[in-house]
Amino acid sequence: MASIKDVAAEAGVSVATVSRVLNDHPSVSTDARTRVLAAVETLGYRPNAVARSLRTDQTHTLGLVISDVMNPYFTELARSVEEEARALGYSVIIGNADERPDLQDHHVRNLLDRRIDGLLVSPTDGGSPLMLEAVRAGTPMVFVDRWMPGVAVPVVRSDGRAAVRDLVAHLHGLGHRRLAIIAGPAATTTGQERVAAFREALLAYGLDLPDTYIGQGDFQAESGRRVTEGFLDLPEPPEVVFAADNLMALGALDAVRARGLRVPQDIALAAFDDIPWFVHTDPPITAIAQPTGELGRAAVRALVDRIEGRPPESVTLPARLVVRRSCGEPSPKNVAVNPGTNRSES
Repeated sequence: MASIKDVAAEAGVSVATVSRVLNDHPSVSTDARTRVLAAVETLGYRPNAVARSLRTDQTHTLGLVISDVMNPYFTELARSVEEEARALGYSVIIGNADERPDLQDHHVRNLLDRRIDGLLVSPTDGGSPLMLEAVRAGTPMVFVDRWMPGVAVPVVRSDGRAAVRDLVAHLHGLGHRRLAIIAGPAATTTGQERVAAFREALLAYGLDLPDTYIGQGDFQAESGRRVTEGFLDLPEPPEVVFAADNLMALGALDAVRARGLRVPQDIALAAFDDIPWFVHTDPPITAIAQPTGELGRAAVRALVDRIEGRPPESVTLPARLVVRRSCGEPSPKNVAVNPGTNRSES
């Protein structure tokens, strides 16, 4: 493997000049820069990233801690983060918190020890002392999807309130009046926000959300199954189960089928966080879709702005309702869709 000395000899310049070219120093002449870059190409020289990071105090590496790598939403988010980071000259190290605050902090600590330039986090709870300490220490950080209230960190997220209103209006128009929700963890901002949006949307139609129609889940499929079984055991089961994430919706679907019941004939099902699989379930599931790829890319840009000394901005993007056939909808060709708020898929 070629060394920096080999590049200097090939280009007919000093090692110091090669170093200045590789670090984009403005003092190098155009002729010397051209010869050095040609030598780098000829010899296939690759700078030692670790050594360079020690000189520049930058590793061009970002950390990403996601809540659950098994959740297709976060898988897509991680992919978009990695793609955007690569386009901007950064690598990404990913940690999977598995919805556990202790595992989240384990990954955060390890990433900070690796001298990452900045950190993207989807917090599993709202009160990690380690992340608060990292923020106070000046670590460039951006929250994505979820956030920690009161912490002065840019947040990149979607706003699902309008989409939840669209969903409730859609369900009400189909004749449903008893609507239940499988909530996410109360310690997460998304868990709290989606229940609040659902309750508010129901009130607009004069509908209550009794405690018996709020099931506490944890964004995992098993909790969706468990909560739905409880709903089905009620003296007056709900007509609709709204799962606050995709994995809980799949668990709910399993619970309904295990009872020998059918969606939507016996009970309707809707979900927050659309995923490609929902088109292939029987029936296809009506869901609220977040602009996941856009969120990941916007989060990286905000973090790189912070790292490179530009003022970062929080970003909020709208979610949308995707109408399918799990709530008793007519066939797709007969579904009337308001193009400004939702859309229909078969």
